[in-house]
Amino acid sequence: MYLKLNSFFVYGLMFFCMSLIFLFFGVLAYAYMYTYFLEWILMSINSYRIGIVFLFDYYSLFFMGVVCLISGSICLYSSSYMMNESRKFYFLLVIIVFVLSMLMVICSPNLISIILGWDGLGLSSYLLVIYYQNNKSYNAGMLTILTNRLGDVMILISIGWMFSYSSMNYFIYLYYYMANYDYNNFMLMMIILAGMTKSAQIPFSAWLPAAMAAPTPVSSLVHSSTLVTAGVYLLIRFSGIFEVWFSEFLLFISGCTMLMSGVGAFLEYDFKKIIALSTLSQLGLMMGALSLGLVNYCFFHLLSHALFKALLFMCAGYMIHCMGGSQDIRMYGGMFHNFPLIMISFNVSNLSLCGFPFLTGFYSKDLILELLMMKEMNVLSMFFFFFSTLFTVMYSLRLMMFLLGSENNFFSYNFVAFDKLMAASIHLLLIGSIFGGSILMWLLFPFVHPVIIPLSMKLILSMNLLLGMFLSILFFFMKSFNLGMMSYFLSLMWNLPKISTDMLIFPSMFVMKFYLKYVDQGLIEYLIGKKMGDFLMNMSHSMSMELTGKNFKVYLFFFIYLYLMVMMLMIM
Repeated sequence: MYLKLNSFFVYGLMFFCMSLIFLFFGVLAYAYMYTYFLEWILMSINSYRIGIVFLFDYYSLFFMGVVCLISGSICLYSSSYMMNESRKFYFLLVIIVFVLSMLMVICSPNLISIILGWDGLGLSSYLLVIYYQNNKSYNAGMLTILTNRLGDVMILISIGWMFSYSSMNYFIYLYYYMANYDYNNFMLMMIILAGMTKSAQIPFSAWLPAAMAAPTPVSSLVHSSTLVTAGVYLLIRFSGIFEVWFSEFLLFISGCTMLMSGVGAFLEYDFKKIIALSTLSQLGLMMGALSLGLVNYCFFHLLSHALFKALLFMCAGYMIHCMGGSQDIRMYGGMFHNFPLIMISFNVSNLSLCGFPFLTGFYSKDLILELLMMKEMNVLSMFFFFFSTLFTVMYSLRLMMFLLGSENNFFSYNFVAFDKLMAASIHLLLIGSIFGGSILMWLLFPFVHPVIIPLSMKLILSMNLLLGMFLSILFFFMKSFNLGMMSYFLSLMWNLPKISTDMLIFPSMFVMKFYLKYVDQGLIEYLIGKKMGDFLMNMSHSMSMELTGKNFKVYLFFFIYLYLMVMMLMIM
């Protein structure tokens, strides 16, 4: 057991070292604009070579560095958080499988190796969600893996289309597109749908809050900063060839996702679900920036969001751990008196999520919103972005007021003492949440990008922040605030969980259920399964007896049946 506990620490240090190496080479790759292709030939059969290709540019190196940094912090955090778990070593192994799968998705330009890492992400995510092995986790795990399986099917269809381009590397497809040769919009649509499923865009959003049934370190690593951004990263690779209607479609979907998650988080009382819905809102912002052609800024926000959102989940997990597992924020209060250092980290990450000036989230989020105002956009798209930003401020400040209340609402004491190792891993990411945005901006944008907008539009962002703070305080102290059935509809993510889980919503699902019950498990099971089984049992029994007239009829019937089946197969 001692070795298993130390293994968290060893792998955490290993991930930290890998993070430093990747970030160092990422800076060099960006400074000199280098792109490296490494091909490893596994076998050669005549003129056909089977190998693995790795792509290392500043996109992949920076992203792998951030993933390893967060993974190392999670390993240190889990060494104390999972101390009393009986299957902690199994938990560590699945985390390692997840990280390796994520690295394969990031550094591979080949769709076949991408689907291997993509499937590894889905499998490891499922195993981590069902870790506690209760009905809630089983249901959440099934919803998670089935939704992500849709994205796997889309990539498999894209692999089939890629056979016509003589290579599985997507750079070949980009070359065909740029050179105005034969290209396929259907394949690009499959890639967009795959990215939407992994990044939980509407109508595939129900699995992300449901996946909060996993342990909190899993939520911090998998469902906030790495797994859910794999879809965004895949679309970044294909973003240079988006058609106009692809961009408009993705812009509308991302706007609806931002609005739905922002309103749902404001009406939610579950601690982890609020943070999960905030992740969904930021994913919508990334997709919206990507649809408008702001690829580098989308990648910038992807990295900065990973830093402060992982810290936000780790602080939430620490408080849940110390409060006996309670996740209802109405039972919290006076947390600053109990956890002053943890609450400082939590407030910094929460303000960074709001886009508070000069924190990590400010540099990417404010820049994206200002660049959006320079684009030719309609009123509906502007409404989506700024109204969603307003709700981000509202639910973030509402969460802070519940936690920083003057008195404890339920618990009078902490169940778990202060843990130094968990606090150290939290404070390590605190540095990234404060200085990470400015450092990444200096590295990714060494030259000043001019933002030319009127002063009134420049002040909209500040007014949006102040208005969100005012409305949050107003609704917090308004005890009679109630929207009735509308509140129920908005808090349930526009009934997306019901649509994702209830088979009777669509007629096609009802037909499938009818076929499964009365045909596949009914008539066919009775005729082929039971009757044929009885016939074979009688035939095998008769083979042990002497050949009589009655048995001869049995054999004759069997060979006629076998002959007809073979003829039908030949005709088909």
